[in-house]
Amino acid sequence: MTQVLPSEAWAVDAHAHVLDAARFPLNNPLAYQPQANECGTPREFEVVLAAHGFTHGLLVNPFAGYALDNRCMLDAIASGGGRFKGVALVGHDASDAHLQMLADSGVVGARFNTLFSGATSLQGKEGERLLARIKEIGWFAQIYFHDDEVLKLLPILSASGIRVVVDHCACPDISRGLAQPGFQAVLELGRRGQAGIKLSGPFRYSQRGWPYEDCDPFVAALMEAFTLDNCFWGSDWPFVRVPRRIDYRPTQQVLERWLPDAADRRKVLWDSPRRWFGFEPLAQGHPAP
Repeated sequence: MTQVLPSEAWAVDAHAHVLDAARFPLNNPLAYQPQANECGTPREFEVVLAAHGFTHGLLVNPFAGYALDNRCMLDAIASGGGRFKGVALVGHDASDAHLQMLADSGVVGARFNTLFSGATSLQGKEGERLLARIKEIGWFAQIYFHDDEVLKLLPILSASGIRVVVDHCACPDISRGLAQPGFQAVLELGRRGQAGIKLSGPFRYSQRGWPYEDCDPFVAALMEAFTLDNCFWGSDWPFVRVPRRIDYRPTQQVLERWLPDAADRRKVLWDSPRRWFGFEPLAQGHPAP
């Protein structure tokens, strides 16, 4: 009989990227080009996860490097033995067959990025139609933005009725405090109960650097508004386009400060991402990386 380990054994890194430039050459010349030290293969990510006590990962196809080419991520999911799910990048012209293929391959959401020219937009009739189609296949819309840019997105998302996942704690402008309109709108989104938040990437919006304590009031407000049932943690490995070196364990330790109670961390690292993203325990004795 197949056995599974207790829930304490499982943990999801809910935001990471794979870039295997040898097998899947980077092919988005209009975007930032990750350097060799910013790339990481699926095999390397499995080793990193195991070294830090993680068993599963939600992979996000990176606009930098791959844009709408999801093949590297799909290959990782296919070879991961149940460890991985994916968030794809798709265009307005994606066929129904293509979207279904992605869903059948382990994709559970689509990401929309307001930061880079050429990324798929949510605005207009094309964006409206795409949201309706991905909602129909059961996906969520994952949104990445900075500061008050979210105010342009929320009416569109609200009208669509789709579930939403917000990247990187909504990347607030720390200097503007908790009252800034975009951040308050994200908190209200969380209170409605149909959205999730990734407690990730403090190095992308902290103004003080490690250990990112200026982010703490924002994270506390997000956890209260969204509740831990809709919070996830992600490393953002392999740390593309950051000005200073980032290591996995120090990033993980930030979560331990935000959630000192082990039961709360277990909820964020397993219970919530399992429910949102469809992860399942691996069979006891599953092969180590």
